[in-house]
Amino acid sequence: MDERFHAFEKEVEDWHWWYRVRRDILDQQLGRLALDPACARILDLGCGTGGASLTLARHGRAIALDRSPESFRISMERPYAHRVVASASSKLPFADGSFDVVCALDILEHLDDDVAAARELYRVCKPDGHVIAYVPAFQLLWGYNDDYSHHKRRYKKTQLAGVLTRAGFDVTESGYFNAVLFLPTLAARLVQRAAPRLTDGMEHSTRPSPLNGVLTSLFRAELPFLRRRPLPFGTSAYALGEKR
Repeated sequence: MDERFHAFEKEVEDWHWWYRVRRDILDQQLGRLALDPACARILDLGCGTGGASLTLARHGRAIALDRSPESFRISMERPYAHRVVASASSKLPFADGSFDVVCALDILEHLDDDVAAARELYRVCKPDGHVIAYVPAFQLLWGYNDDYSHHKRRYKKTQLAGVLTRAGFDVTESGYFNAVLFLPTLAARLVQRAAPRLTDGMEHSTRPSPLNGVLTSLFRAELPFLRRRPLPFGTSAYALGEKR
C-alpha cells in the first residue's frame, strides 16, 4: 500500500460518504447476527486506521490486526479491545476458533493469495461463527485509487464467494453495494483513463466536498433494499458466510 494511504484514510474516514455508509451497511449486517456485545469477539483483519471499529465495538470486543505499526500509532483512540501487528498474508497469531465473527473489509484485494488469507480466517473463526468480506467490484471500474491503494484485483460477487467457499465457509449471501453511484463512478474512471494528468489525485482530497452530504444520502438510500435482498451490481462486492 502507498505509504501515504494510512494518513489519508485517518483524515477522511470519519466524515467521507463512502466510509460512513459502509459502516451503516456493516452495522446492519452485524445486527442480523444478534451477537452478545459483552462477550462476542470480532476480528478486523487489515484494519488500517480503524474506522470500522466505530461499528464493530457496538457489537462485541473488536480485535485489530494490521501489519503497519504506523496505522495504530495515528489511531490509538479507536475502540479496539486489542491491537496486533501482523500480516494478513501469513499465519494469524490466534488460536483455532478464537472469533465469533471475522471481518475482511477491503483487505483481500491487497493480497497475492486471497484464498490462503480466507483459510486463516476460517481457522480462527469459531464453529457456527461468521465471516463478512467486502472488496472493490468489477475490473471495469479499475482506477487511480486501485493503483494508489496497491490493489491486486477487483471482484465479481461470484469470485468473492468462491474465495470464501474454497476456504471452507458456507456462503449464505453475496451481492453488491453502492449501486446508485455505479454509473457516475464508471464515468469518472473512464475520464481518469482518458486524462490521467488532469484527474491525478481527484479521489484523495482530505477536505469534505460540497457534495459529500448529497452522496451520503444517495448511498444511504440503498440500506432498506440491502436489508431485503442483495443488489445486482455496485462499486463494491460483499459476501457473508458461516463456519458450519
